[in-house]
Formats: sequence, C-alpha cells, structure tokens
Amino acid sequence: MGSNRRSVLAALKRWKFSGWSAFAIAFLFFAAGSLLTAPWMHLKQARADSNRVFELMVYHTIPGKVPELESIFRDLSKLMVKHNLNVIGYWVPADNPDWKDTLVYVVAHPSVEQGKKNWDALHSDPEFLPYRKAAVPLVDKEGDKYRVDEVFMRPSDFSALR
Repeated sequence: MGSNRRSVLAALKRWKFSGWSAFAIAFLFFAAGSLLTAPWMHLKQARADSNRVFELMVYHTIPGKVPELESIFRDLSKLMVKHNLNVIGYWVPADNPDWKDTLVYVVAHPSVEQGKKNWDALHSDPEFLPYRKAAVPLVDKEGDKYRVDEVFMRPSDFSALR
C-alpha cells in the first residue's frame, strides 16, 4: 500500500496544478453537476405547484359606485391578508364603457379547497360584517342575485405566473 501512495504523490507532483487550473476544473465539475440536477429540481417545483389556482372576481356595481366599492376593498384587503387570501391585484377597467361599473381582482390559492376554507374563515370573521354591509348596496342585482362573477382558474403549462 505504501508504494501506491508514493506513485500517486509522484504523479501529482508532475502535473503541477496552478491555482487557475484547479479553479477551472472545479468550475467544470460544478457546471456539469448543475446541468444534470437542474431538470430534477424543476420537476419537483412543477409538481408542488400543480394544485395552485387563481380566482377571478368581477363585481358589477350600480352605475357610478365603483369608487365607493374600491374604498371598501382598500380597507378590507388588510383583513383578507389575515385570512390567507393572497390578492394578486385589483383593477378598474379604464377604456371600455361596457366595463365602467366593474371592479376586478384576482386571488391566488394553493388549491380550490384551501381557497374555499380561507373564504369561509373570512366570511365568519365578525370584523368582516361591516364591510359586507357597506358593499351590499353598491353591487348590482339581477332579480334577487348579486352580480358577482367568480371563477377558479388553473394556470396553463406555459403561463409565466403559476
């Protein structure tokens, strides 16, 4: 065993590694390892996010009442955060007169089931009641049904936001 060790040491002395060549070799091995493991990491991430959904909410207001509804949601948004309702953004359509009396927002949920649980928690919170009472007279009705469109959406496989 002693002679093998001496021959390895002798070979290493002949190669005379400089600092830059050692760095280059280490960098090549790091890059090769990263390239080989990167696809596996992406697959795990895609699987973890596969249940994530987005919920589109469109409130149709009585004409001219969007600014009041915006004000209510401005304050309500803090309570929504408390109940894990992750609102991506709020919008008021600007150019199309057909949409002038609407408030639109999108909520991200880990899953449909979790989204429903979070909404139930918000709606059962006593702090929510004043916001609801303030918003009800502003939302347009068709018969006895309020005009609020709600739809859960899954992200497409090529969507930047998943």
